[in-house]
Amino acid sequence: MNLRRITILAAVIALTAGSAMAGVIDLTFENIAPYPNGSNVQILNYYNGGFSSVGSSGTNYGISFPSNALVICLNTIGTGCSNTSRGGLGDPASQLAGLFWLDGPSTFLDYAAGFTTGFSFNYSAPFFGGSIQVYSGLDGTGTLLASLTLPTTPSTCSSAYGASYCPFYPIGVTFSGTAQSINFGGTANYIVFDDVTFGSATPGNTPEPSSLILLGSGALGLAGVVRRKLMM
Repeated sequence: MNLRRITILAAVIALTAGSAMAGVIDLTFENIAPYPNGSNVQILNYYNGGFSSVGSSGTNYGISFPSNALVICLNTIGTGCSNTSRGGLGDPASQLAGLFWLDGPSTFLDYAAGFTTGFSFNYSAPFFGGSIQVYSGLDGTGTLLASLTLPTTPSTCSSAYGASYCPFYPIGVTFSGTAQSINFGGTANYIVFDDVTFGSATPGNTPEPSSLILLGSGALGLAGVVRRKLMM
């Protein structure tokens, strides 16, 4: 994705901030695992009419995850359970959990019914960036419809929330055709996602008060900081 497209997406997010979108599918990763002691629970078929690895089930969107896709708990004021937090920003109903993985270079999701136009999400990656690939087939097969490089992100709320991965930043990608899978790439245990959203250029229903333009300076101010994993 070139700078012009990123700038356009930033403008779209700014223009649509604060407006709820009808028909939007937003994977918040809440209620999959017991908070705050439920990190590392496998998501599996929680969003596919089935169950997570602890037997919880959610809305059936026809979306499934592989075995290495895990839930991470997010710190709130007075509760520390990881090195990650939303910092009190964004949708209050999406403050307790996110998506990450502990093994392999990536995780992914399959959306059997397929989706079009694009999608968006929030993420935090203060030490290592990541990537997104959108494919026309299941399990990362078929045609590559879109690819997005994820820069490192600023870490600005560690003192209040006890987390280096804080806050999260919004980004999205558009494409032509019908997609059935998304690959989330990065260094295991060093990148976390939340509010994976289909049908909107703005992740979730309450976007973070930040701009995609800020992502380019994500590494600034991090020199000399010890690299800390999501789960210690």
